[in-house]
Amino acid sequence: MNLKDAVEGKEYVVRQIDTEDEDLNAFLFSLGCYSGEHITVVSHLKGGCIVSIKDGRYNIDHQLADAIII
Repeated sequence: MNLKDAVEGKEYVVRQIDTEDEDLNAFLFSLGCYSGEHITVVSHLKGGCIVSIKDGRYNIDHQLADAIII
């Protein structure tokens, strides 16, 4: 299941990042989004979703949400 299909308010564990784009991997890693990390979808938006990772909240688009496998 990817992050687009996640239920709002439920905490998940990132299983893997499904992309071959090294820049995208580096960006997600800088946010604290990597395998084994806990992530929560705060809300789904028309263009993406707001997620909580560690102590931060981030707005990510559907392309990123598709790449995050939970």
